[in-house]
Amino acid sequence: MMRRPDARTALYGIIGHPVGHSLSPVFQNAAFSAIEMNAVYLAFDVAPSALGDALRGVRALGILGLSVTIPHKEAVISFLDEVDGDARSIGAVNTVLNRDGRLIGMNTDWLGAVQALESATPIAGKKVLVIGAGGAARAVCYGVTRKGAVLHVANRTPEKARVLAEAFGGDWSGLDGLAGVRPSIVVNTTSVGMAPDADRSPVPASVLEGVEVAMDIVYRPRETRLLREARAAGCLTVDGLAMLLHQGAAQFGIWTGRNAPLDTMEEALAEAISGKEPA
Repeated sequence: MMRRPDARTALYGIIGHPVGHSLSPVFQNAAFSAIEMNAVYLAFDVAPSALGDALRGVRALGILGLSVTIPHKEAVISFLDEVDGDARSIGAVNTVLNRDGRLIGMNTDWLGAVQALESATPIAGKKVLVIGAGGAARAVCYGVTRKGAVLHVANRTPEKARVLAEAFGGDWSGLDGLAGVRPSIVVNTTSVGMAPDADRSPVPASVLEGVEVAMDIVYRPRETRLLREARAAGCLTVDGLAMLLHQGAAQFGIWTGRNAPLDTMEEALAEAISGKEPA
């Protein structure tokens, strides 16, 4: 059970716009409760025009850590005192640590992606097809190439695929040019397949033939059409909750200096996505 907040309660949160759908408060607060830490994690809806004011508020109120989500992952960089090498390479920040009033930006999305994938298969030497060319795609490309993958980026707009692929030493194509790619791993980083458009998939089922592992960062629904078709094709599948969980666990470690209670966080996420209230 979550302890009652008091004057000594440490404050953490997530900023985004909109942010009411976020599951991060569910599993981060479950983690604080599990280790009996006097802390609370809240969701703050921050419009783009108010981002600077929000970061000044973080300093003024002594908020110790933030998750950063759409649409602020790139824009937040200009309001920070320091950005680490991973976040610089990716070009986006999803984690802010307040160290004595100095705001440090980091990125754990790539760690979440890598750990989620490696729960199913080694990445080194595998050809990874990343679908999409946005911020999440950049984090995935960074993570898999750091692990020694051979990268192919495909996007509805081929020019965006080219720019991203060249940044990380990979090949590229439009979504209509995948016939000869033959990846071992497929990762969807787009919103295609997200409810209410759950009947859509970003690629034809034929692309999944011979694929070992398919991962979708969409987690509503938990099993997207891409993952259903991947399972039917004999692939191992990794759903979007896995990346969300692992990136959040990495954030928890950065903020607290303690190992995240992963089982507790995973259980809270599963209950939330199924519509149950965590105990």
